[in-house]
Amino acid sequence: MKTRLKAAGGGLAALTLAGSMAIQTVGGFEGLRLYAYRDVVGIWTACYGATKDIKPGMKFSKATCDNMLVDSLIVHEQGMRACLKAPDALPIETYVAGLSLTYNVGVGTFCRSTAAHKLNAGDIRGACDSLTMFNKAGGRVVGGLVKRRAQEKALCLKAVA
Repeated sequence: MKTRLKAAGGGLAALTLAGSMAIQTVGGFEGLRLYAYRDVVGIWTACYGATKDIKPGMKFSKATCDNMLVDSLIVHEQGMRACLKAPDALPIETYVAGLSLTYNVGVGTFCRSTAAHKLNAGDIRGACDSLTMFNKAGGRVVGGLVKRRAQEKALCLKAVA
């Protein structure tokens, strides 16, 4: 399993620069809640935006949430990498911005997105510009997503001349 987030050997101590950047970026956007809550569209969510197997009344420690985030980022990274032709050729900032989008919208949506298609065509600027299209939840524009996508776009464009 190829990853840019962790060096061989695993564990949080083995995080690469991309891994640390991804945790900061996604963790910062998602925020941390140590209990289950309903998100803006009513989906049970906890920790750093985790939705898988989350039920009402669940509580978590920060350490558990941190581990869940790393594990989920790696799963999402694997899905993202599977639909990109040359993921290791992407600048680290573009890679992390793509992973942040993938984490938020899901692997399938990312893989079908204009961003993925443009990255595969070598159009990094176009891919970064397209991130702002993902600003809706439940069919309506959400201010937090508008802000997140603008920040992801800025990160994505950092390495573009």
